[in-house]
Amino acid sequence: MRIALFHNAPSGGAKRAIQEWTMRLAAKHDLAVYTMSTADHEFCDLRPYVNQHKVFPYQPRTLFTSPLGRLNQLQRWRDLGDLIKLNRQIAEKIDSGAYDVLFAHTCQFSVIPSVLQYSKTPAVYYLHEPFGREFHREISRPYHRPNRFRGAIDSVDPLIKLYQNRLYELQKESVKRTPLLLANSQFTQNHMRQEFSVETPVSHYGVNLQGFRLLPAEPKEDYIVSVGELSPRKGFDFLIESLGHVPLKDRPKLRIACNSIIPEERDFVESLARERQVMLEVATNLNMEQLAVLYNRARFCVYAPVQEPFGLVPVEAMACGIPVIGVREGGVQESVVHGRTGLLVHRDPRLFAEAIEFLLHNPDEVVAYGRQAREHVLQQWSWEKSVEKLEYYLAECANRQVASHNSN
Repeated sequence: MRIALFHNAPSGGAKRAIQEWTMRLAAKHDLAVYTMSTADHEFCDLRPYVNQHKVFPYQPRTLFTSPLGRLNQLQRWRDLGDLIKLNRQIAEKIDSGAYDVLFAHTCQFSVIPSVLQYSKTPAVYYLHEPFGREFHREISRPYHRPNRFRGAIDSVDPLIKLYQNRLYELQKESVKRTPLLLANSQFTQNHMRQEFSVETPVSHYGVNLQGFRLLPAEPKEDYIVSVGELSPRKGFDFLIESLGHVPLKDRPKLRIACNSIIPEERDFVESLARERQVMLEVATNLNMEQLAVLYNRARFCVYAPVQEPFGLVPVEAMACGIPVIGVREGGVQESVVHGRTGLLVHRDPRLFAEAIEFLLHNPDEVVAYGRQAREHVLQQWSWEKSVEKLEYYLAECANRQVASHNSN
């Protein structure tokens, strides 16, 4: 197949998945990348694997500071207009390449890119997360300091509604015009069905089994590990609260690996750790090899993001032969097998603490869960298996268009 891949992704799990697919698809198909200057090209770089990597320049408007900050919604509304024009140009460029299929990914400004509205190339859009008016993961923090007066003005501010309505209409039209959408989890699938009345087959991620592997020479250390951007939605505060309920004499150190950090959130989390007497270490910008070492040396992995659509962390940890304790919500329920590869508990710090204590006091269970976790990943979660299913859907979309053209 001749495949055009579009993305405007920042660093993070979605970009890692895009790189894994790109490496494998480009080895078997003619694949070209179309992207924007606002994407993170250095993180999980795609350029070494493709012959064509076309970057389209885009610069959002400068946002105002106080007292003109309320005009920023107008700036964002205008940005969406520019984005639509640029996506038209990108669609024309893709169509001129006579590709069999367009494999589209997230846009950091609109989630689903409007290139899907204008391209005549049969398209598949991959949902790295759900979106729409009903999907919210807003978490309160002391450093946000809610302002009732500002909240009252926001509720009647026409500029906020102007921007939000334009964004939603863009998303709705893009969903409508996309021949096939694929979901990263049943959680995402269910949300898209409820929000847009659209069916999205599930096509799971995989895990890099060459990078995330058993390292028997690495000694175990007295810490538990979690991974993700240091932001409120990743639930690191919940992990600290949970560890605060573990008896001090048993309490392990928590090591967090982050690819990006919100400074205010780091201050909040570190302050909470001091209050709860939790030993916390934060590591940044680890490569795959360093992350594999971090997993292998850990006693087990703990993972508690808020309504995470899927999450690569549990499958990476399990690939390294350590069990996972996760919150029973979102896509985590689809990767961690309770009582076999780890434990799933409801979002209650005391229940989570009990699960931590159970593994701390039952090292034989940790070993058994870790062995079963590795076997489970080998059988179910390889990128090769993921690509095989993805190729089926890409070919199906391309062939459907050919069949429709021939019938006409």
